[in-house]
Amino acid sequence: MTTRVVTTTDLDGLELTKRGKVRDLYDLGDSLLIVATDRISAFDVVFEQGIPRKGEVLTALSIFWFEFLEEIAPNHLIATDIDRMPPEVQRHREVLRGRSLQVKKATVLPVEWVARGYIAGSGWKDYQRTGAVCGIPLPSDLRLSSRLSETIFTPATKAESGHDENIDYDQVVSIVGEEPARELKEKTIRIYEVARDFLQERGIILCDTKLEWGWEDGRPMLIDEVLTPDSSRFWAASRYEEGRAQDSMDKQFVRDFLEKSDWDKTPPPPTLPPEVVQGTTERYLDVYKQITGKELTG
Repeated sequence: MTTRVVTTTDLDGLELTKRGKVRDLYDLGDSLLIVATDRISAFDVVFEQGIPRKGEVLTALSIFWFEFLEEIAPNHLIATDIDRMPPEVQRHREVLRGRSLQVKKATVLPVEWVARGYIAGSGWKDYQRTGAVCGIPLPSDLRLSSRLSETIFTPATKAESGHDENIDYDQVVSIVGEEPARELKEKTIRIYEVARDFLQERGIILCDTKLEWGWEDGRPMLIDEVLTPDSSRFWAASRYEEGRAQDSMDKQFVRDFLEKSDWDKTPPPPTLPPEVVQGTTERYLDVYKQITGKELTG
């Protein structure tokens, strides 16, 4: 049986309000429908190819974490089962099953809320250049993938297109206000540390994670996706070694392939070879199983 790959949606009778790098967003009137496609982006460029089952993994993992973290932070979930969604959504069940969420509307806070426990990615590049990340000075002897002595909050701009840019805490305050900035910095770090400890017991190192927060009726709530291979760096704890790039369990596998290619990171992107596509699917499914203890069926 061939797995259906969904790279775009066009749902008759539903109003498409946004097509992001991975998700398509539909307005249901008093709520929203989020559809996780199988699109993949790297270096802020969206590829024409899809990664089979990627949208299903992102959706299932987000549901797992939203429920796991509910005592720390409320979230925007209304329905996760197609059969509990409005009739106009149910008529598209063949496309949407396993990759869609009905969620509350909220004011999206235009910041990427990032917590790091290890130094890698853009944080490593900032550190090499300045000895700091997002204005936070760090020890001078860190190596690639070093564990930090404490979790740091390293926010970024939320770019609709182009590259997100790391910013410092004062800039976050100027964007969202002092009280929301303080509260959500604390919650972001708390969520990272709870997830880090949970994952460590399952043989996974959580290097860093990016959260999205919205505001509804005077309170914050988690939105979009949570602790997925798209929004987090997952490393295999058994193969961790300071001073080198780690064996990734996320889309870093694709980034690593592209870094070795001659692509200049501007559109159009190159075609991913079959072994990279298949390897990425396998990593997404494996990390889901390792985190939840269950196979992703369907």
